[in-house]
Amino acid sequence: MKNENVIDDVDLFTARQQKLFRSSVAHNDLSAIIENEDCRIGMKQLKENSISLILTDPPYFIDGMGDDWNTQKLKARVKPGVIGSLPAGMKFSVKQGQELQKFLTPVAEEWMRVIRPGGFCLVFSQNRLAHRTAIALEDAGFEIRDVLIWRYEGQAKAFSQDHFIRKRKISAEEKDRLLHKIGGRKTPQLKPQGEMIILGQAPREGTFVDNWDKWETGLIDVNNPLINASQFPGTVIPSNKPKERYGHMTAKPVDLLQHLIRIFSAPRALVLDSFAGSGSTGVAAILEGRDFIGYEIESEMASRAQERIKVTCYE
Repeated sequence: MKNENVIDDVDLFTARQQKLFRSSVAHNDLSAIIENEDCRIGMKQLKENSISLILTDPPYFIDGMGDDWNTQKLKARVKPGVIGSLPAGMKFSVKQGQELQKFLTPVAEEWMRVIRPGGFCLVFSQNRLAHRTAIALEDAGFEIRDVLIWRYEGQAKAFSQDHFIRKRKISAEEKDRLLHKIGGRKTPQLKPQGEMIILGQAPREGTFVDNWDKWETGLIDVNNPLINASQFPGTVIPSNKPKERYGHMTAKPVDLLQHLIRIFSAPRALVLDSFAGSGSTGVAAILEGRDFIGYEIESEMASRAQERIKVTCYE
């Protein structure tokens, strides 16, 4: 039986794209494509209602991680846990959220165009900007169904003020007074232990049953969760940060992505990651028996992702 979602289908891509970006198709007739292109351009070539699940991790829009994200430049200015003179994520600005929403709005509009009725859209977000992500999705037409939490053990990033006090050109007595008054208090950051995932859903056509019968979207599979397999899937999902990040600063664990793909899509569904990075979502999709397309604007990262998917899933 022909897979209606298969990526080689001429109805999904233009002939130009098939020629330039076709990937190896071998493992159980599953396809995985990484396009080295800005998703805001590339997604316009996708057919309407062609995607069953969107699972993606957009730029965070904090500390240089915006629409001009450059991995090499970021690595050059990042010390462990620190960007510039402050811990990563501590350069707060209202404009960060505003710029994130401005960036995501046209992306979310394309997601709404390409996703099937009832299809789910799962978007990772930096916690303090998650509301902007949700607004962009909602304004594009998605229903915000829930907020999931990827639970992990992070490193504390709060800064002590003692060093700054001791550097001040004031008397020793005044330094002692300030140190005593502050009493070891730190900058306002608790230890990070989770990251939000906004769960949006495209409006259904008719009832849940009718929508599933036509599109195979809109319902979730709770029968065989990958994480906490003995429990009904919950909104808090524990998974360790990956030890190997394949050159990407914010790589996500494959088991977490597999868990989400298994719950929120049907076998042989087509999964889209508009910000593919190191290809983790592509690996997870193929391992879960889904087809995959991803966009990655950095050419070196796109090549790494394609090779990783090939080695992990096809060889």
